[in-house]
Amino acid sequence: MNLFDLIYQKIPKTTRYVLSVALAGDYDVLSAVSQAVSIRLIDAVLVGDEARILAIAKEHALSLQNCRIIHEPDMVLASEIAVRLVSSGEANLLMKGLVDTSILLKAVLNKEWGLRGEHIFSHVFVASIPGYERLFLVSDAAMNIAPDLSMKKQIIENCLPIASALGIDMPKVAIVCAVEKVNPKMQATLDAKELSDMQKRGEITGCLVDGPFGFDNAVSELAAHHKGMTNPNAGKADILIMPDIEAGNILYKSITYFAKSSVACMISGA
Repeated sequence: MNLFDLIYQKIPKTTRYVLSVALAGDYDVLSAVSQAVSIRLIDAVLVGDEARILAIAKEHALSLQNCRIIHEPDMVLASEIAVRLVSSGEANLLMKGLVDTSILLKAVLNKEWGLRGEHIFSHVFVASIPGYERLFLVSDAAMNIAPDLSMKKQIIENCLPIASALGIDMPKVAIVCAVEKVNPKMQATLDAKELSDMQKRGEITGCLVDGPFGFDNAVSELAAHHKGMTNPNAGKADILIMPDIEAGNILYKSITYFAKSSVACMISGA
């Protein structure tokens, strides 16, 4: 079973959400939206160039049933409209279409009508990897460049609702570093140890946090055993917290291109 079948099984079918799409005039975007609408997961509001949206749908025989189109070809204005639909409660979810990330994020972070809450935003991707029976959540591969200790705590917390939605109860969180031992010269290992201690003190709840882990002994029990690790959660991670955006982004692209894995991405924390 592929990743999207697994996710579909976990989605509650009792509520039909409204998706707001910023700059929807793109085949991949419209194809995904059309499929989600066809299986009655969502209704959609498509913000963008109406003529372009309709032309793409016609060319590829995509149904736009239960989709409302708001004509606004300008990237900045379309992003504002799409975000306002969510902040006003007219829509539940925001999707990035063919728009620059920086433009959409500027709208999302608007202090008057944006979506920012108390937490930072963080990028989370879910991966189904050949050879593993469990799903992996990885963060942060695209939002926070060099998160400090406080930010890493929030990144962990942003992962937990997603893990819960996927049926992962009390997920095992591995704080991934270059090495699995605390090294005073490597800040990531110091952060990892403190995050683990914070969870044990009850400052992080709803998960088990351990670290530092090397990547190998975070995901492979065999690798953990080979290195003589005694941590009961070694090799069993459900959530991988990366030390910075470079490590997260390279892992994301390696999983996608080398391992040919299926991934689903989202921004959490709104």
